[in-house]
Amino acid sequence: MSYRLKGSCQCGAVTFTVDSHAPYPYQLCYCSICRKTGGGGGYAINLSADAATLKVKDDGSKRVYHARLHQDGRRTRQSTAERHFCGRCGTSLWLFSPEWPELVHPMASAIDSELPVPPDRVHLMLGSKASWVRPDIGDKDQRYDEYPELSIEDWHRQRSLWID
Repeated sequence: MSYRLKGSCQCGAVTFTVDSHAPYPYQLCYCSICRKTGGGGGYAINLSADAATLKVKDDGSKRVYHARLHQDGRRTRQSTAERHFCGRCGTSLWLFSPEWPELVHPMASAIDSELPVPPDRVHLMLGSKASWVRPDIGDKDQRYDEYPELSIEDWHRQRSLWID
């Protein structure tokens, strides 16, 4: 059993469904890539889902972007992660990484289904946040300058929120 997520872009050119065992939108990512490609509040929230269940209806508008990774003192390189978005309206839809082919990460902002409210949140990549961003960090929320070691699955399981 899992949680069926239904999503779409703003203009309706791309719709999708995907099954998730981890539907709580608890991770707020403040990295410059998420902020610029899909964030509205200075962060973006993505979920975790089973890539094999992804079903997409697309009128040919869906596009893929590979972010450019800038590192001090090194050459810029292209990310292997595929950021899927609508080429008509610009809605950020999901991320797929070939390093984890069994997973797809839908953007919570593209989900039309009701999502459960997380009991606490994780603020990650705070070291990359824009200076104008004022994170709303709750008493139980966790903070990380970079990525936490705890996986999305582990976070859900620790809270008995994993849907089998």
